[in-house]
Amino acid sequence: MIKSKKNILIIIILILIANGGFSQDNNKVLPSVDIKTIDGKSFNTSSISNDGKPIILSFWSTWCKPCIKELTTIAELYGDWQKETGVKIIIVSVDDSRTTLNVKPFVEGNDWTYEVLLDANSDFKRAMNVNLIPHTFILNGKGQVVWQHTSFTEGSEIELINIIRKIIKGEAIDK
Repeated sequence: MIKSKKNILIIIILILIANGGFSQDNNKVLPSVDIKTIDGKSFNTSSISNDGKPIILSFWSTWCKPCIKELTTIAELYGDWQKETGVKIIIVSVDDSRTTLNVKPFVEGNDWTYEVLLDANSDFKRAMNVNLIPHTFILNGKGQVVWQHTSFTEGSEIELINIIRKIIKGEAIDK
């Protein structure tokens, strides 16, 4: 009997620890990292904001086919999403110094209207613990990371807008 109470207590402690870690990850504020805009100007990531509305932050590169598919799919819906929710999409290129010059023509060639940042040294990528791309984060109106995922599959864009809608309504986001 005492042994089972001990096991239950250990399980409760482990659940509390796991929930504490989960909450910290999901309310993480963006790190302060100096990177570049697509026009070559310095930009500090701590200044990313959207007037209290959600932000989608997507790490990508010009050589990543799933990234291009995701961003192309969302580009077709972005205008409607902005009208409905006010969401802003910022894409962070992790192309290295050899391919960074290709980013601006690539974005313009695809008629993407996203804000584009360049992380050629991968400093922001490391600070955000991005190991695979595409890696997409959703920030709430306070600039806190509330959701993230890697990869892209058909229908992922629907999940994204549904999460944005929940944030706008102040509803909980299921993981």
